[in-house]
Amino acid sequence: MTTNADRVQPNETAVPLLHCAAPEETLAFWRALGFEVTYEQTRPYVYLAFRWSGFDLHYGPAPKDLDPAKEQSGGCLVLVDAVAAYHAVFTEAMRKAYGKVLVKGLPRITRYRAGASRFSIVDPSGNTVVFIQRDEPKDLEYGGSKELEGLARVLDNARILREFKMDDRAAYRALDSGMRRRAEDAPVVEQATALAGLIELAMALGKADRVPEWGARLQKLTLTPEQRTQVARYVADPTILEPWWPAPR
Repeated sequence: MTTNADRVQPNETAVPLLHCAAPEETLAFWRALGFEVTYEQTRPYVYLAFRWSGFDLHYGPAPKDLDPAKEQSGGCLVLVDAVAAYHAVFTEAMRKAYGKVLVKGLPRITRYRAGASRFSIVDPSGNTVVFIQRDEPKDLEYGGSKELEGLARVLDNARILREFKMDDRAAYRALDSGMRRRAEDAPVVEQATALAGLIELAMALGKADRVPEWGARLQKLTLTPEQRTQVARYVADPTILEPWWPAPR
């Protein structure tokens, strides 16, 4: 005898339904990143659908009291095989559409550190779409490693605050404090990496007045080409560091 359970086929497709508080901005943003609009309705209520590669994002009406700036709208996870390629495609599309990589405010993309297993895109309505590598280690280090010391440990904790806790302010404070307390004895590449992170975070947090301070300190350091490449990987958009690179050896 065939049961209802026998009729269920394991070929389901789950599509995230996100709150949309800014329809026009949402349409413009995902189009700029190369998404196809598969459905567009703004009246009598909002319903938008997008497709890119092998996944879909759908949007419905947002609660009347939703404040996108609080970034508590919702979100979803997108599991992929090679996360770095996705970040590269989206940052390239941003540069083409906006003339820069969007790293602050709404919308934006979080930075991608070489070897990392995830990054996030925050849309105009405050939803967070997190791209995660399928084989992300189960024992992923979430900060506080006992094997790290000094400024290296500060950098690790700041990475966790940014990439996993989405707390730019706490990451900024950690790096600022770390440079004051730990920089003197730290390797030059660690100092440069912390300064690059401070420059990026200062711009994202509206603290641009401090960028020349961090930039001037970066310019005084001596870096090999390999070290410069390593430092550049710590930020989402390495072009923000261009005015502050030290002269080549």
